[in-house]
Amino acid sequence: MRDIRAAVSDLYASGETFALATVIDTYKSAPRDAGAAMLVSASGEVVGSVSGGCVEGAVYEEALEVIRTGVPVRRTYGVSDDDAFSVGLTCGGTLHMFVEPISRATYAQLGSVIGAVDEHQPVAVATIVSDPSDEGRVGRRRVIWPGHAEGDLGSDRLADALDDDARGMLAQGSTGLLRYGSDGQRRGDALEVFVQSFAPAPRMLVFGAIDFAAAVADLGTYLGYRVTVCDARPVFATAKRFPTAEEVVVKWPHVFLDEIADEIDERTAVCVLTHDPKFDVPVLRAALGTRAGYIGAMGSRRTHEDRLERLREAGVEEEALERLHSPIGLDLGARTPEETAVSIAAELVRDRWGGSGRALRETSGRIHHDTPKASLIPAGFGHSAE
Repeated sequence: MRDIRAAVSDLYASGETFALATVIDTYKSAPRDAGAAMLVSASGEVVGSVSGGCVEGAVYEEALEVIRTGVPVRRTYGVSDDDAFSVGLTCGGTLHMFVEPISRATYAQLGSVIGAVDEHQPVAVATIVSDPSDEGRVGRRRVIWPGHAEGDLGSDRLADALDDDARGMLAQGSTGLLRYGSDGQRRGDALEVFVQSFAPAPRMLVFGAIDFAAAVADLGTYLGYRVTVCDARPVFATAKRFPTAEEVVVKWPHVFLDEIADEIDERTAVCVLTHDPKFDVPVLRAALGTRAGYIGAMGSRRTHEDRLERLREAGVEEEALERLHSPIGLDLGARTPEETAVSIAAELVRDRWGGSGRALRETSGRIHHDTPKASLIPAGFGHSAE
């Protein structure tokens, strides 16, 4: 829902009932991860995607029916269905979907959830998506913040267990299904609860207000990072030159990095694009002393070797230098700022999911990797909690 929250917010504010279809679980080569969502309005407008086009038609019809009846449904599309080909899911995977009606009456906390996401505050939404006891609990939800929770699930024991588990998932930024007994027993599996975590987006720190930085900021924002561009030169570090960045800071890079060192975690990506020793050596020394999951520096191979020597002279240990992605990016033959940004983004994605970085036609086996590296998971990149 993060990607379509503007449309969700507008329809919710209008008082109109609409349908929200969400991927709650996947199997094998499913085209979208758990958490992908599609909105269908009462007038038939569609926003978002749950399968990259594969099953949208079938989900669209379910959504219109849910708006008409007001009853949420759980559906499965994929290789286990006799009519998998007829709905278009030909990639060999399986999608488990939950389609529900959304209105002020059915989702009183939605405004608060969207507000938390907009303000980069952590929040998780837990929805009962399957209940064999048929007690009318399907569609009930609980919204969990780090310090409190709201929503009646019909069982205090279930709420207590879910609050603990959902906060653990929220801390990891994970999204997926949890299973409990009918009254919240942890060893049961009768009840399915889908937990969608909205962890704050990770940060991308881009140092050097050059044309390459503008392209990197654009792609970083597109990938879900909160991008900061920093440079000591006020004539270059302006919001107008970097419209997609969340903030533009005019400071010496290493000074700014020292100021925010406590905010840097394993999901932070640091891109040093200055390739000027008076800028990049101090900031790289500072960055290598943080928990940042990715630290890259731009420059030629000669610049790289000179940079390593300067960092050693500055007291940086060899173990720390091994963390440095330099020259930054994958070998794509990139030349322009935009191509270079694609190269850097590709390296980030490779490191996040554990890919080889080779052409797919040169590899074998499964295309999608199951387990991303926790250090580089941007918000919105959920993974199963089962």
